[in-house]
Amino acid sequence: MQEQFLCLDFNPIPKMKATKVILFFALIAAAISSNGQNVRTVTPAKTPTIEVYYFHFTARCATCLAVEAQTEGDINALYPALVKNGTITFKSINLDDASSKSLAEKQKVSGQTLLFVAGGQRVDLTNEGFLYAKSNPDKLKEIIKQKLDGLLK
Repeated sequence: MQEQFLCLDFNPIPKMKATKVILFFALIAAAISSNGQNVRTVTPAKTPTIEVYYFHFTARCATCLAVEAQTEGDINALYPALVKNGTITFKSINLDDASSKSLAEKQKVSGQTLLFVAGGQRVDLTNEGFLYAKSNPDKLKEIIKQKLDGLLK
């Protein structure tokens, strides 16, 4: 005759509860031991520095002078705080001066040029500057704002 054994302590429910309790305490212990190591600090994105260059020669016509004056005035009017803190700079560069040669070569400029530079981005507004500085200064101001806003993002 074959004996059958009756296992009296076979009850899967208490073992499952025990496993869940152990897992729960293991998770709590892991969370406590991390001691805030998973906390990330978020630093605000730095606003890019934008350099606006107006390259010109010593001999200049009325339109050349207007491009410079209009551009510089618009930048100062549109972004006074950014000009003040140095985020946006305007530089008039005379290509006839020997000291300007290296900058002109670096920016690949050989003639009158209105150039906005931010990091690796370059925006050439020479055509717009000469087209609108005298005939439609508000249009030039609008274009300058659009391009600078794009570079500030």
